[in-house]
Amino acid sequence: MGTLPLARRNIELKATDEHPERSVEVCRELGAADHGVIWQRDTYFNVAHGGLKMREESPGKPHLIQFERADQPQQRQSSYRITSVENADEMRAALTASLGIRAVVEKHRHLFLWQQVRIHLDEVEGLGHFIELEAVAPAESDLKGEHRLIVQLRDAFAITDDRLCATGYAAQLLISD
Repeated sequence: MGTLPLARRNIELKATDEHPERSVEVCRELGAADHGVIWQRDTYFNVAHGGLKMREESPGKPHLIQFERADQPQQRQSSYRITSVENADEMRAALTASLGIRAVVEKHRHLFLWQQVRIHLDEVEGLGHFIELEAVAPAESDLKGEHRLIVQLRDAFAITDDRLCATGYAAQLLISD
């Protein structure tokens, strides 16, 4: 077997969003490109290391996302791989049979793009409203620029420490059950 392709990387930050309408205004003030609202269902599978989820979305096509990231409230590095899925029902059935489902997260995501940052304004079923910032890093990046962009956006959205989330939506749903 050959070596695995390098994972993609980003610097991300997740926080509760107490004023979703204001967050949309901030995106527009920043000149972020509005890519509309996307419905997403993420099915998380039980794995020994990192995370594995299948994302179904509309508009869009299903795909598997394998990821690794620390559970911490501050901005953090995330490494991930994305693979296209031809048949979501068959893939979900195969992964469920072999791994089992950890959690299912459904959300409506308002996507904005600003510079190399994906701004997600999420309404998550059973949890509420969140803002997620993902500064996508080119392979050669030392991640300093991505950290700076997240700090700049954190200031623009007035994200205080008490709003930061250390864990992803799946873990939050498991805690709230």
